[in-house]
Amino acid sequence: MSETGNGSIILDRSDKVDELSERQRQEGLIKTGALQSAIFNSANFSSIATDAKGVIQIFNVGAEHMLGYTAADVMNKVTPADISDPQEVILRAKALSVELGTPITPGFDALVFKASRGIEDIYELTYIRKDGSRFPALLSVTALRDVHNAIIGYLLIGTDNTARKGVEADRALLDQALQEKNAELETATFVAEKANLAKSHFLSCMSHELRTPLSAILGFAQVLDAGSPPLTSSQKRSVDQIQKAGWYLLELINEILDLALIESGKLPLSLEPILLSEVARECQAMIEPQVQKRGIRMTFQWSGLPYAVQADRTRLKQVLINLLSNAIKYNRMGGTVEVTYTESAPGRIRICVKDTGEGLPEEKLAQLFQPFNRLGNETGGEEGTGIGLVVCKRLVELMNGEIGVESAVGIGSTFWFELGLTAERQRAEHALACVAVVQAPLHSGARSKTLLYVEDNPANMMLVEDIIALRPDIRLLRAIDGKSGIELAQAALPDVILMDINLPGISGIQALQALSADALTAHIPVIALSANAIPRDIEKGLAAGFYRYLTKPIRVNEFMNTLDEALTFAQSRVPQEATVQKAS
Repeated sequence: MSETGNGSIILDRSDKVDELSERQRQEGLIKTGALQSAIFNSANFSSIATDAKGVIQIFNVGAEHMLGYTAADVMNKVTPADISDPQEVILRAKALSVELGTPITPGFDALVFKASRGIEDIYELTYIRKDGSRFPALLSVTALRDVHNAIIGYLLIGTDNTARKGVEADRALLDQALQEKNAELETATFVAEKANLAKSHFLSCMSHELRTPLSAILGFAQVLDAGSPPLTSSQKRSVDQIQKAGWYLLELINEILDLALIESGKLPLSLEPILLSEVARECQAMIEPQVQKRGIRMTFQWSGLPYAVQADRTRLKQVLINLLSNAIKYNRMGGTVEVTYTESAPGRIRICVKDTGEGLPEEKLAQLFQPFNRLGNETGGEEGTGIGLVVCKRLVELMNGEIGVESAVGIGSTFWFELGLTAERQRAEHALACVAVVQAPLHSGARSKTLLYVEDNPANMMLVEDIIALRPDIRLLRAIDGKSGIELAQAALPDVILMDINLPGISGIQALQALSADALTAHIPVIALSANAIPRDIEKGLAAGFYRYLTKPIRVNEFMNTLDEALTFAQSRVPQEATVQKAS
């Protein structure tokens, strides 16, 4: 600052800077004071400051609000340890002593020991209010130091942790309930899996036990029907009734077992590209006797077209045969059945089976796919179980398809199902050119063939004996258990072996394994003939190495065709040493 000649005072630059600094310092002090006041008066958290010995020096509004004490009640009188749960303070002292490897006295030291060593310390502690009530607090502890870095006190900032603890408690209860539910679910799943295994075993046993007597009934009925001399008209009528009832009972058994397997999720499917025209040709041949009997005219519009679908071959035939059988069964005499196709959407084909029957009213269409619902035909002349369409629906859906029906009273019904097309048309066209197989006739000078049948059931053995009696070119050998069957096969080297599965001693599968392991008999095709007829049993048998797997009751035509195939196959792979031994 300087003075002019006329007495005026002029402030120089340094004076102005000093004045500005002082103003900023004052503003800073005011701001700091405001922050301190805000902290001290905040009701959202407790702020407790102590001296170096732990005696409370500052007790803010938030502390008063949370703990119920006034500042005058505690300042210069108590430490924070005095308003904390004493048992927790003792436990904290013990825990810190172990953690830090030094003895720590229970009390205020336990609350600030880490902070006094410059270690960040945030922990949970229970505060005790003036009225004796308690609440969980989350504390942050900091050591307060002077300019020489000496500790002059401690600052404990706390928040009420009740809400978070409540959430944690609720979460813990929820977790416990979830664990209990998971345990219940695991138990229920275990029980369900055990029940499913028991159900599968029951189904397998039931299938075997029901088919075994049916095999004898239907087998001998077929033998009687094809025997010589021919049956009288009265006998033929009786035999026809036996066969009709037997095949119907077998159909009922199959459908009930199929539905049970589907509902339990135990029905295995093998999805692969299937040529529709090939399946249609097979189904047409199978259904032809029913068509002729009813005088029905049946046409297949799409026979010969190279469409292939992704499906299970056996189950696709089952669906189509069922729809065709219904179209014939519920048609009028001399009516028509037309099988057509249409590409309903890109990559999808719809197969339609249209009949000229009575048709169904709208209210009955919704009941079509209900189990055991025959829509009022229970007392009619046509036999049925009322579950065939239910099985069809489940099978189509398992093959990623869809099934439905359109009908008009007095005009007829059209049942349809859709499946996904494959992109392998060239392969399908090639397969189409190769489906017709012509079997060469047996030369008159051909040697007699030998069939070994391993079976412990006398009725089944007698039935096969009667069937083979119709074939003078085949000599039958007999064994009543697996062990004797193996010994006879090794001694006689038959062309083909027919093997039951459930044999005394070793099973048919074990006998097959023994024959396959012997170089002398490994080339002989072994056909399984068993009443174990559910898909899982058939797959297990084929995987074991059987040439074919036939089920009881025996279908004579199928049996003969399979036997001829096995004989032809056997002739192509007889080893030289076996031929020499057999000739000698």
